[in-house]
Amino acid sequence: MSVRDSESGRASGNIGRPKPGQDEGPATFGAFVRKPGARRVAVDVSSSISGGGKQEDAIEPVETVPEDAVEVGFIADAYGLKGWVKVVPHANGKQGGDALLSAKCWWLVKGRERKSVRCLQSKVHADTIVARLAGCDDRDAALALKGHTVNIARSDFPKLDSEEEFYWVDLIGLDVENEAGVALGRVADLIDNGAHSILRIEYPGTDKDGRAVTGERLIPFVGVYVKTVDRAAKRIVVDWDADY
Repeated sequence: MSVRDSESGRASGNIGRPKPGQDEGPATFGAFVRKPGARRVAVDVSSSISGGGKQEDAIEPVETVPEDAVEVGFIADAYGLKGWVKVVPHANGKQGGDALLSAKCWWLVKGRERKSVRCLQSKVHADTIVARLAGCDDRDAALALKGHTVNIARSDFPKLDSEEEFYWVDLIGLDVENEAGVALGRVADLIDNGAHSILRIEYPGTDKDGRAVTGERLIPFVGVYVKTVDRAAKRIVVDWDADY
């Protein structure tokens, strides 16, 4: 998912509204991923880069990216004259914006091109992330990377502060059931409506003519509805009626 579809308009009038007779109350599950501006930190690993290491000092073509690689943004432009690049983080949060500020190794993908590069320094700049990459020493080199997506290994994502925080990417594909054990579907995506996150759940159904269709449920990810998240069992339990 890209920044361009982060506000897809899929939220309905029910989103965020408590069920009849029930107050929503405060969200007891924190944000899945902090937006890039939430942590005004930068990483500078240039001192740890060995001067003679070719693979660390250049942008290297590679055959594949790691199996756990997650796309977290794309290079939109060059920044300044000294080879820095401007990265637009994916705004829907599930990709992990904070990883751009902590991961030392990035994988850049454009079409069939795949490259690995060491991130020497990154920092927040307005709504973007600007970064200095090894082997990218001038504006022309930075412009040559424009349009590449930035991928970071899930194992390099920063640790969350609480067990009640989750990265969106870890919730995609989990089965959802209510407290009565009724299956409600599987998490297909998440939506950020500004106030809280929303689970977008898909389930098999039929239309009025009996043809197979994919149904959709939208459940606010707040503590009054979401009771447990068991990643090991790949299951989320919610307080939600099957016909609601």
